[in-house]
Amino acid sequence: MTIQFNLPTNLTLLRIALIPLLAVVFYLPWQYSNVVCMLIFLAAGITDWLDGYLARKMQLETPFGAFLDPVADKLMVAIVLVLLVQQQSTPYLAIPAAIIIGREITIASLREWMAEIGQRATVKVSSLGKWKTTAQMLAIGMMLYREDLLGIPINAIGYVLMYIAAALTLWSMISYLRAALTAIAEEEK
Repeated sequence: MTIQFNLPTNLTLLRIALIPLLAVVFYLPWQYSNVVCMLIFLAAGITDWLDGYLARKMQLETPFGAFLDPVADKLMVAIVLVLLVQQQSTPYLAIPAAIIIGREITIASLREWMAEIGQRATVKVSSLGKWKTTAQMLAIGMMLYREDLLGIPINAIGYVLMYIAAALTLWSMISYLRAALTAIAEEEK
């Protein structure tokens, strides 16, 4: 099997390349590092949307791209959450971050296992997962920015959205696990 590098796959690789850049900027002793980090995260989010859109629109979907896209997403989220927890060292952030990272590992493993038994479609991305991702990305972006904006407490709103994302994370994980267990039970009959 040959790995195909096309525009959507290259955008996904760019998203992965943005991760160490974001980490370096995060630790720079620079007044605007938070703004630049938030912009890098926003650029990663745009490439996430764009690579999927272009792959479907231009019919450039590949097995490698299908594998790489969720890996890039999970790497970005997990690494940025670790950075944020280290910066804002509080259980109020560590707990939802642990829930989100733990869910990502669980569902990635579940999808791999379901694929091995021919039931991959059972745990495909749902609309609930998309709502979770939206809340999570908004929360992370706001927490990277972390300063009040026009009197609006951006970091506090980020915390609220992080808890919404954690709740949706648990809900979607339970939904995926139920679907998987139902499929397994039906297969064993």
